[in-house]
Order: sequence, then C-alpha cells, then structure tokens
Amino acid sequence: MSQKLNINLEVAKKINELKLSVFLKQQLSLIKEIFSYGVVGQEALLDLLISRRILKNVNISCLDGTLFQTLYSSDLQVIQQGLRNYFPNGLLEFTSSFHLDYRNLQTLLQNYDYQEADRLTHTTLCNLVGLDDNKRNWLYFTDIPMIPSDDLLIIDLLWRIYSREKFGFSKQRQIWLANNCNWNRLWQNIGWTSKSQPLRYPNEFNWSLNAPSGHLPLFNQLRGVQVLSALFNHKAWTN
Repeated sequence: MSQKLNINLEVAKKINELKLSVFLKQQLSLIKEIFSYGVVGQEALLDLLISRRILKNVNISCLDGTLFQTLYSSDLQVIQQGLRNYFPNGLLEFTSSFHLDYRNLQTLLQNYDYQEADRLTHTTLCNLVGLDDNKRNWLYFTDIPMIPSDDLLIIDLLWRIYSREKFGFSKQRQIWLANNCNWNRLWQNIGWTSKSQPLRYPNEFNWSLNAPSGHLPLFNQLRGVQVLSALFNHKAWTN
C-alpha cells in the first residue's frame, strides 16, 4: 500500500510539473517518465489530455499532440478504450470548407507515417483547387490562391502538433523569412539539399522526427520556387 501511495504521489508531482512546463524538451522527458509508471501514469496522462481538450478546451499545442501520440502507443486496453471514448475521431475534429475528411491525414501523422502523410497532403491540396489525376496531379503557382485559408491552416496545424512543431508550411515560411527570403539558405536549413545538390525523392529525404525543422511536407520541391513562394504569401498567414 505504501509503495502504491508513493507511486501515486510521484505521478501527481510529475503531472503538476508537466502542467507548469513551457519547454518542449522538458515536457517530452516528463511525458516519457510518467508513461513508464504503467497504468497509473498513463491514466494520469489521459486525464490531463481530457482536461485540456474537452473540459478546458485550451489552445491546442504540440503538447496535446505528443500526449495523444504517446497514449496511442500504449498496449493497455483501458487507455485505448479511453481514447476511443473521448476522441473517437482522433484528437481534432474539423469542418472543412470543401467538407473534406481530415481523419486519414490525422491518423497517418499520429502514427508518424510522414511519407504517406506527405503524399496525402499533396493529393488534398490538388483536390482543394479542383484538380484530379485525370487533369494533372501537381500545382501551379496560379492554383495556390484558390486553396481555402481554413483548409490550409488545418493541414498546417495537423503537421505541427504531430511533429512537436518541427514540420508544417508555417514552419518552413518562418525559416524562409528568418533567412531574408533566400531560397538557397532555406533549402540548406530544412535539409532539401546536400552539397548544394537537390535531394532525390523519395529515398534521400528524411521521413522521421530526426529530420531538420521544416523538412516536411515537401510540397512541389522539385518544381522551382514559384509555387512555394505563392504558398508562403498565401493570405492564410496574414489574415
């Protein structure tokens, strides 16, 4: 009984530290430590996620995404049942301008399947501007303004929260702006070139969290800068 009480107290202490933490590295360490306590720790993490997303509805962040991804990996039935009960459609539910269903993209990202998520992101953007495979399966810079802002922000948010803020169009744009809109510096910073040569798709790209910040999604990276420039100047980022 004393050992169980000590575990409960230790978990409660770590949960409180996690609530107060504003540093991602510390949050990740605390989540991993709490998760290691088994059912007691994992139920505490689930309670925290429910509190943040359902009871308090705080602004979503990569903390929520990391909590969900971590709990999703649990082999405990009680945790999996809790996720199904409280988050039957995933961590986030959206209303798309075109009534698109983003659950498949969310599932790929929460499972760290970034390569398939990248392909689906590209397909979704083409669909949003009225393209299909019978016409062409790539975007011109003139297509970009037709992407609804709400949908672009949904896709970007999903990439950010399920990558610990490493990936996403807004992350790429932030790096681009920080380098005075210099494309060569952007390619170097996000790891799209090696020794000044473009990487070859898909095997030379890094499809994991070990990739540089901004590495994903790829978004027409082989078609010059006009399309990406149009994306970075999309009204979604300034409205």
